[in-house]
Amino acid sequence: MLWKLQSVLCTEAPLPSAFLGWLSVKSWLLAAICPLAFLLAHLGLLFGESIMEVLRPQLIRIGGRVYRKNPIQEQTYQHEDEDDDCYQGLVECAEESCEAYEVVQTPQGFRCTVKAPSLLYKHIVGKRGDTRKKLEVETKTSISIPKPGQEGEIVITGQHRSGVISARTRIDVLLLTFRRKQPFTHFLAFFLNEAEVQERFLKFQEEVLEKCSMDHGVDSSIFQNPKKLHLTIGMLVLLSEQEIQQTCEMLQQCKEEFIDDISGGKPLEVEVAGIEYMNDDPGMVDVLYAKVRMKDGSNRLQELVDRVLERFQASGLIVKEWNSVKLHATVMNTLFRKDPNAEGRYNLYTTDGKYIFKERESFDGRNILKLFENFCFGTLKLSSIHISQRFTVDSFGNYASCGQIDFS
Repeated sequence: MLWKLQSVLCTEAPLPSAFLGWLSVKSWLLAAICPLAFLLAHLGLLFGESIMEVLRPQLIRIGGRVYRKNPIQEQTYQHEDEDDDCYQGLVECAEESCEAYEVVQTPQGFRCTVKAPSLLYKHIVGKRGDTRKKLEVETKTSISIPKPGQEGEIVITGQHRSGVISARTRIDVLLLTFRRKQPFTHFLAFFLNEAEVQERFLKFQEEVLEKCSMDHGVDSSIFQNPKKLHLTIGMLVLLSEQEIQQTCEMLQQCKEEFIDDISGGKPLEVEVAGIEYMNDDPGMVDVLYAKVRMKDGSNRLQELVDRVLERFQASGLIVKEWNSVKLHATVMNTLFRKDPNAEGRYNLYTTDGKYIFKERESFDGRNILKLFENFCFGTLKLSSIHISQRFTVDSFGNYASCGQIDFS
C-alpha cells in the first residue's frame, strides 16, 4: 500500500477529483495503520515530496490566467552549475482556458507569437540550445527566436493547435521565472526632495549624530542622500525601450481612469513626519523611515498608490508581493554603510540571475526612536508620479526619470 501511494504521488499527471477522494481514503487508512508513517509522509521524509506539494502545487499567474507548476525531479550533473538554465517541466492551466492565446491558422498549420525582451532569449534557448530542443520535441512545434541583441518576436509554429498553445504556455512560464530573477531596473515613485524637506532632513541627521553617535552602528554613512528622498509605489523590471513605453502608457491610463478623480486634478498636500523602523527589534535596526500622510487626514494618497499598484500587478509589470503600499521615505539604511549607492532591499540579483548576499551591520535605534519619534520633515505637494531609473542621477542629483504623469 505504501509503495502504491508513493508511486501515485510522484506522478506529474493531473489529479481528477475522483482520485483525490480515493487518495483521501488512502491517507486516512495510512494514518490508522501507521500514524508515524503518515506523519513522515506529510513532512516529506518518507516520500520524495509531501502530499501537500502534490495537492497544492505552486501556482503561477500569467496574463490574468493561473497555471500550476507540477513538481519534478531535477538532476544536477557533475559539471553543471546549480543555477544553469534548465527546463522547468510541464505547466497546466488551472483556472482559465488557454484559448485566450491568439493562435492563427495558416496553410502549414498554426502559429503564435510571443513578445519578449532580447535579454531573456537565452533562457528560452538554453545551454547548447537544449531548452528550445526539448520544448520543440515535447510540443511537436518549431520555435524561432531572434538573434541575441535583436528585438523581435518569438514565433511558434506547429501542425496542432494544442501543441502550439502548450509551447506558448511553457515559454511564458520560463520568461516569468527568469524575469523574476532579474534585478529591478526602475521604480514608480513620488519625489520628496523639495528644499524644505531636504533642509529638515539635514537637521534630523545633524541632531541624531549629535545625540546618538555613541549608540552602536550609528554614523553618518547610513543616512539617505537628501536629494534622493522619495516614496516608492512599486519596483519594476523593464528590459527594453518598448517596456518603458508600455509603463508610460499604463501610467497615463491610470491618470485618466482614476488618478484625476482621486486627486481632483490638484496636488496632494502631504506631511512627512514621525519615524519608524522596519524590523521587530529597535536595538537591531537596518532601515529607519519617515512616515508620509495626507495633511488633511484623508486616505486619498493611500487609495491612489494602492490602485496604481493593483493595476501594474494585474498587467504583470510589477510582481505581486503586497496588497498595499507602505507610505514611507527611507532616511537611514545600513546598506549605505558600505555602498552609498545601494538601494534598499532590492539589490538581490545580478543581471545573470545570481543571488547577492549583502552583509549589513545593524544599528541601535532605541534612542533615535525615543528622541525623534515625532520629528517633522516638512510638508510638500505631490503632483507627479515618476518612472525612475535605478543607479542613475539627473543634473540635480536625484534619480533620473524616464517618464512621468502630472495631475495638477
